[in-house]
This record gives sequence, C-alpha cells and structure tokens, in this order.
Amino acid sequence: MAMWIFSNPLLAFAGLCAAGSLAILGWFLLRRPALNHRGTKLALLFGIGLLPLGTATTGNVHGYEATKTRRFCGSCHVMTPYARDSEDLRSESLAARHARAPSFGADNCYSCHADYGMYGTITTKIGGMRHVYEYLLHFHALSIEEALPRIHLRGTFKNSTCMQCHSTTGPMWLAVGDHAALLERLRGGEVSCASAGCHGPAHPFSKAFHRKVQP
Repeated sequence: MAMWIFSNPLLAFAGLCAAGSLAILGWFLLRRPALNHRGTKLALLFGIGLLPLGTATTGNVHGYEATKTRRFCGSCHVMTPYARDSEDLRSESLAARHARAPSFGADNCYSCHADYGMYGTITTKIGGMRHVYEYLLHFHALSIEEALPRIHLRGTFKNSTCMQCHSTTGPMWLAVGDHAALLERLRGGEVSCASAGCHGPAHPFSKAFHRKVQP
C-alpha cells in the first residue's frame, strides 16, 4: 500500500499534507497552547490553512488527470461502444489505431477531442460539462441502441487537431497522391481528414451510412 501511494507523486503529496494537518490539529487539541503565541498562530496557519489547501489542490489536479482517461470517458453507458472500439486490438477504426499508439494510449479520447488552442484545457473542460448536462437530462434513460443515432459531434472536427501530429509537411505524407492534391484545402479546413471520402469518421460504427452497408 505504501509503495503504491509513493509511486504516485500527487497522491504522496496529498497524503503528506493531510497527515501534517492532522498532526498539527491533534497537537493543538491535546496541548491547548495559548492562541496569542506567534508559534501557535503559525502552526494553525499550516494546520487549517496551507496544508489542507495543498491536499485540495492536489486532489483537483489528480481529478483533472483522471478525466482525461478513456476509462472516464466511457463511464457513461452510452459511451461504452466507443470505449470498447478504442480498446479492441482488432479494430481498424481511427480511434482504435490511435489508442494503440504510445503517444495517445489510454488518453486517446481526450487527445483527439481536446481543443489545442491557447485556452484549450479550459474550453475543453467547459465543453465536457455540456456533455454531463446532455447525459443527465437527455441520454441517461436511453438504451445504447436509442442513443447511438442521436450522438453526434457538436460542430465539425478540425483538421488542426490531426495536424498537431500529422504536420502535412513530411515526405511520406506528401507522397500520397490525395494528400498532395488536396494539400491547401486540407490545411484550410475545406476538406475534412475524417470525412467519408478520406479516412472516414473515427467511430464509423455509430454512423448511419456505415451501419447500413455493413453485413
């Protein structure tokens, strides 16, 4: 147990802050030192102020990191097919292939759906709260079969997200005829990398036209 705690720096720091706070409060309650003493005030500043704040802050950071994982994204039942497809070693969908890449791994949902702008972390998490709203008010009581036709990407998937890794300047990328022919249109976002005529949607099983043609 101790080895597991100290293998995670955030958890270890939170535990040390909490233990320090409890130790100071225990000392104060047992010894009852004079409140007008500078040392007592300083100890209480740490015991009921700085150390609990350190625990809370670390908990928020750890919680934020947890929300980036595929396990978290797939925790809503209507997202189960998406998570299963990403984890399927036999799947050839864009989502699954990116999940198998070490650069993405278990965070592939967040990596591809995050906004990479200057305030990307903030705007992505605000958008995530909209997902919570939609799930609790509209999708919570639906079965997966009922929900899949209604789940769609809000807005369009930006090519700039793909271009964070696929820069469109590499010789192997440019050697593909369609890439070279559509270069400026791809960079300008006129043609989507994830369109049906190119690499297709990342989750094709959820698209109506794919469901119709699959045996």
